[in-house]
Amino acid sequence: MKTRIPALVPLAAGLMLAFNVPAQDHSQHQVPAPATQDHSQHQMPAPAAQDHSQHQQPQPKTTPQTKAKPAAKKTQPAAGEAVDHAAMGHGTPEQRPAEAVDHAAMGHGVSKETPQPMDHAAMGHDMPHPADQPVTPIPVLTDADRAAAVPPPHGHPPHDNSLQSFVLFNRLEGFDADEGTGFEWEGQVWIGTDLNRLWLRTEGERAGGHTEAADLEVLYGRAIARWWDVVAGVRHDFKPGASQDFAAIGIMGVAPYKFEVEATAYIGQSGQTAARLEAEYETLLTNRLTLQPLVELNFYGQNDEQRGIGSGLSTAEAGLRLRYEITRQFAPYVGVVREWSFGRTADFRRDDGEDINDTRFVAGVRIWF
Repeated sequence: MKTRIPALVPLAAGLMLAFNVPAQDHSQHQVPAPATQDHSQHQMPAPAAQDHSQHQQPQPKTTPQTKAKPAAKKTQPAAGEAVDHAAMGHGTPEQRPAEAVDHAAMGHGVSKETPQPMDHAAMGHDMPHPADQPVTPIPVLTDADRAAAVPPPHGHPPHDNSLQSFVLFNRLEGFDADEGTGFEWEGQVWIGTDLNRLWLRTEGERAGGHTEAADLEVLYGRAIARWWDVVAGVRHDFKPGASQDFAAIGIMGVAPYKFEVEATAYIGQSGQTAARLEAEYETLLTNRLTLQPLVELNFYGQNDEQRGIGSGLSTAEAGLRLRYEITRQFAPYVGVVREWSFGRTADFRRDDGEDINDTRFVAGVRIWF
């Protein structure tokens, strides 16, 4: 028996330990109830207090078109706690002016679609424009506009009764002929109103110290249309031959395309009839340089051997003059003139030893005041 007791002692101790397990004090390991559980040592810090600066993706500053990567989803902060928007990457535009704010990435629910303009016409919102209102607003009338509408103080209104005058020497020129140097003139003067005027017209030629031709016309002119006057009066021929007088009636003015035209018919004392047609045109090459072609035709009803005039088309003259206007009133010129004789007039000149056709270069001045 004494030899078996030591072997049974460990077995009895193990049984007693097995039966005493439910009776052990586990107070140190007991888990408190959820209502009284104290998690102060294990509480996780609020998301607002978390520092994500090391994980925040910076916004690109060189390319504003690049959108920032969406931030990681964060836990909602506890009630009553302040939210640190700067730590969450929600900095305001004033704080980060160079960075574009991506509201869609921050979860603000902003649509990524491009906003389309609203079509009011399709919705029936277009209203008709009032007829009494201009489409373009009328600017406010200023003092400068009123001043521009007032005519110059020194001008005269059209169709009044003020007395005006005008003097023009269209040709004052010299030339070199077989008989020697020569001089030719052609000019006109008028005085009166816009409707009624007294006209003086003259032209002539001297060569070799002798007057070859000269005449003077005194005419009354009446405006019958815009730019057109009808004239009537007398003409006195000093040369060629003995002096003689004519009754004159004609028309003068500006034809279409700005041709200045003078057409006059004459009836002489001895029954001689005549007609003169003159047309000229001014081509503006520059503001001061003007080219002026001129054509003059003379007709007679009967032969006059004493004055060297034949019936029909007697003479024709064409000239081309280039003038430079130093001022509008004073313009020197150079040109070339060609004269032809026809019919009996050519025969009379040939018998007298004169050239029936003559070409000469001229230089002169055109003045008016």
